[in-house]
Amino acid sequence: MPSAVATHLLLFLIAVNLIPTTPIGEERTLKALGGGVWPGQGKSRKRVIPVPHTDAPEPDPVSEAYGYCNTPNHTEQAWEGHSPADYKLLSVQVMIRHGDRYPLYSIPKTKRPAIDCTLSPSRKPSHPQLSAFISHMGQGGRGHWESTLGSVPRLPNHSACEMGELTQTGVVQHLRNGQLLRQAYKRHKLLPSDWSPRQLWAETTGKSRTLQSGLALLYGFLPEFDWKKLTVRHQWSTLFCGSACDCPARNRYLEEEQRRQYRLRVADTELERTYVDMARTLGLPTRQLRAANPIDSLLCHLCHGLSFPCVPTGDGGSAACLTLVQFAIIRRQQLEDEVDRRRVGLYHKYAVLAMHPYLNRTAAKMERVARGNEAGRRPRAGGEEVFTLSSAHDVTVAPLLSALGLEEARFPRFAARVVFELWKSPPARQGQQRKGGGKGEKPRAADGEAFIRVLYNGEDVTFHTTFCRSHDRHAGHPLCPLGKFLSFVRRDMFSVLNTTSYQEACYRRPG
Repeated sequence: MPSAVATHLLLFLIAVNLIPTTPIGEERTLKALGGGVWPGQGKSRKRVIPVPHTDAPEPDPVSEAYGYCNTPNHTEQAWEGHSPADYKLLSVQVMIRHGDRYPLYSIPKTKRPAIDCTLSPSRKPSHPQLSAFISHMGQGGRGHWESTLGSVPRLPNHSACEMGELTQTGVVQHLRNGQLLRQAYKRHKLLPSDWSPRQLWAETTGKSRTLQSGLALLYGFLPEFDWKKLTVRHQWSTLFCGSACDCPARNRYLEEEQRRQYRLRVADTELERTYVDMARTLGLPTRQLRAANPIDSLLCHLCHGLSFPCVPTGDGGSAACLTLVQFAIIRRQQLEDEVDRRRVGLYHKYAVLAMHPYLNRTAAKMERVARGNEAGRRPRAGGEEVFTLSSAHDVTVAPLLSALGLEEARFPRFAARVVFELWKSPPARQGQQRKGGGKGEKPRAADGEAFIRVLYNGEDVTFHTTFCRSHDRHAGHPLCPLGKFLSFVRRDMFSVLNTTSYQEACYRRPG
């Protein structure tokens, strides 16, 4: 099985939107490559109605990159917690990507981005809860930490950021996420004021950036939470697959996807010339530049408003710098790769197997909570698990989106979130025909039914998922029945692999 690092690198290279900003002098050249909104140029707030019968415009690499940064400087509309009248919210499960981080790679012969990873409420971006959050994290010793998580710092704490460290921007992003969810679910009284340890589940990988991101969201959602009630659990795999991680077929699809990506990349002569030019500018062998994954560092420069790396020319003149035109070409190839990836379908097959264990666990929790809320059921001691938080990486969220059939969704930005909501409809009134009742059956009072909503970054994408795309939301209920999700996870999602179970899909010999 490939290591978590190898998996992370594959997905990082496949789709991450890493395009830095540009000097004005390059505007005309970049427009020839597809043009778009420029840094410092006002963006129209008017809704543009597309002309019918025309192709969709080419994606603008600069605006996509800023979207990937997810700078917390604007008001965000979130649709979590919305439902028809009288529906009851039973549980919420959230999967997040960590917030803004320092690069994982450095570009040789250039200065590392100068970013302070300590937290200061007086430094932008900030948040009204940041000071209280810092103070509350100082009491973390009262909490319960699984495995080695107790030794992981609960706050980023280096004045010169370490590789991969969460920045203050990343903390603020998730404080905002938590605050959004708190406002969305407040009226539903999802967690009672005297919530029990059983009702809240928190899990994270062993990286400090995921642990700290999860704590920031949790604090925004549940300010001044009781540490003694909290247990933070460790997921050793970035796929959150628990005890079901062994899957030979998943590994084969991953390797085939790597080969597809490599073939497409080496066939792009313009991309190769661009890497050669960049390497010449920096005085590096082209292979060394590729290995340094320069777009990772350049995204950091863009998101934090830093100028791009330059190197002295050696003759005492002006420095030579990397340019936006070069990265527009790289991004153009990445966008073409995303289209080809969807067309070929290898990544989707990988994603189905990679994320089934997590989705199966999600489905089991939902089913258990739904049954526990059936009429006449005695409440479980300590309550049901009503809020689950899983703090993860892009290599977790990206395959989750693909496995759900959300192939057109944007690659997970910093602090992206996927939310699964479980709802119960009000009981059928006396005299109403229960859906599915036989012809001529006497109408009777019935318990409410269970439904699911799926949201991505605050947008309801339920009816874009594979399992509910064909559901007629106007026929009786406007939400997606939970049963469709359960059938999808336990059987239907394997149809793309011509099997009906996870075990069969994982261990069936190719041929």
